[in-house]
Amino acid sequence: MHVVALRDQILTLEERATPLPGPFDVVVAVRAAGINAADLLQRRGLYPAPPGWPVDVPGMEFAGLVVAAGEHVHEPLLGRRVCGVVGGGAQATHCVVPAEHLLFVPDHVSWLEAGGFAEAFLTAHDALVTQGDLARDEHVLISGAAGGVGVAAVQIAHALGARVTAVTRDATHHDALRALGANETLTIDELDQLGAVDVVLELVGAAHLERAITHLAPFARVVVIGLGGGARMDLDLRVVMATRARLTGSTLRARSREEKALVTDRVAHALVPRWRTGDLHVPISRVFPLADAAAAYDYFAQGGKFGKVILAVDEAPLT
Repeated sequence: MHVVALRDQILTLEERATPLPGPFDVVVAVRAAGINAADLLQRRGLYPAPPGWPVDVPGMEFAGLVVAAGEHVHEPLLGRRVCGVVGGGAQATHCVVPAEHLLFVPDHVSWLEAGGFAEAFLTAHDALVTQGDLARDEHVLISGAAGGVGVAAVQIAHALGARVTAVTRDATHHDALRALGANETLTIDELDQLGAVDVVLELVGAAHLERAITHLAPFARVVVIGLGGGARMDLDLRVVMATRARLTGSTLRARSREEKALVTDRVAHALVPRWRTGDLHVPISRVFPLADAAAAYDYFAQGGKFGKVILAVDEAPLT
């Protein structure tokens, strides 16, 4: 197989032995793999893969065909179109995946779209629903709304019947965000126009949250899952006390196998049916071939994108 190998912050394409599945795992012939902010951090040496995952092959989400299954995988999975998240190694022609972490890709969905679904929608659903308890008719503020997780969160919140305010650096993608279900679009400099919000999904970090924190409704929930705009800020605890707000945060990559299986199961039941009917989709900013991973990372780092950056993988042998 071929992999995107990371050595001293340099990305190159290397040939390696195709892996075998563990007893409860499958091997997927990858057709597309999404790029995420965590991949850029790993390239800089700031976000290593969790134990048990490839340390020098990045990539946390994939889509492809199941080509091998472990001896204790009982469901007939061979040949199924699947996507999912892994702790690393997705930017390759093949990767090993726990069988319980698979989502089935609808027949009408392209490989490129499927390659960008899992990380964004699992992360957004876990943050909004499991961590943030977002309910119908509540007001949710989503920062960094034009990115991969942001566009997923806008669609999920809209599907839940929430009032969605999407915040971006500038107004370039505001029409597209409204088309996905945002009720209101603001730039970060327009936050003084914002009313009270029940949930803040913080994808930017301190640069945004310092302003958003003053707009919390009683019993608001703030869920921090992105820090590109800074990890430190001054917090007026009087706001927290007065609103009885809850501040939490989460990451997905380092969770246990069992925890990721729960997150996957929730998305399989709550979101995949909507994906199958076309109510959810993955906007794609740009596609690069696997061999051009370095250029894809550079493009991702520029900012200003709408949706996902995808690596397209040439068809791998189905053996």
